[in-house]
Amino acid sequence: MIKILLNGCNGRMGQVITRLDSENDDVTIAAGVDISPEKCKNFYNVHSTLSDVKEDFDVIIDFSNIKGLPSILEFATLNKKPVVYCTTGLSPDDRDKINAASNEIPILTSANMSIGINLILDLVKQCAPILEDSFDIEIVEKHHNQKADSPSGTALAIADAINDSLSQKYEYTYGRHSKTEKRSPKEIGIHALRGGNIVGEHTVYFAGAGEVIEIKHTALSRDVFGVGALKAAKYLYNKKAGLYSMDDIISQG
Repeated sequence: MIKILLNGCNGRMGQVITRLDSENDDVTIAAGVDISPEKCKNFYNVHSTLSDVKEDFDVIIDFSNIKGLPSILEFATLNKKPVVYCTTGLSPDDRDKINAASNEIPILTSANMSIGINLILDLVKQCAPILEDSFDIEIVEKHHNQKADSPSGTALAIADAINDSLSQKYEYTYGRHSKTEKRSPKEIGIHALRGGNIVGEHTVYFAGAGEVIEIKHTALSRDVFGVGALKAAKYLYNKKAGLYSMDDIISQG
């Protein structure tokens, strides 16, 4: 049985993973950490800080806040424990910190924990080089009205996956408000919609002369992110130090 330390356990995704615990026979939550430890009733102990954790655990799953990255990396490195880092909004400096810590512990990061989204990333990498000379590329993402970042980390990950596969780098255009010039053929448009309780939807458009190819992923429930995070924790258990991604999980079948 793999024992999980769930950081951010009383947030939306923390509670999804808490509920999914009962559906997994080989994973259990040993303890949780949250800045509001009394907010939810959980079947495990919840601490207000990582330093208060006394329970034994095997893997950390983090769905907290980007501001807590230094403390989670310090805690994990000190305890020599793997981290599934699910919090989005990483800056280049944050990525440098993660890369440095991965020399000492296993770390898996992803802009989106959904298996489906990570398959989308593979698909656009295959399509973009074939279509780049005669198709315009646009990305539209939709999320609930409480989402803070825009565009989503997943939309940017899709754009990066496309850009990395092209023969030359394209520029990103975030919306087209107030623009009066024609669209450049060497750009990727990225657009964000916010409303209601949309869990997450990402569509990539390859628009050519007389035809349009759409690659779309819709998350109908936050469960897909929780399932992916638990798969990642199982995968990372007993791995050697290094930086891992959802691609590693997909490639193992």
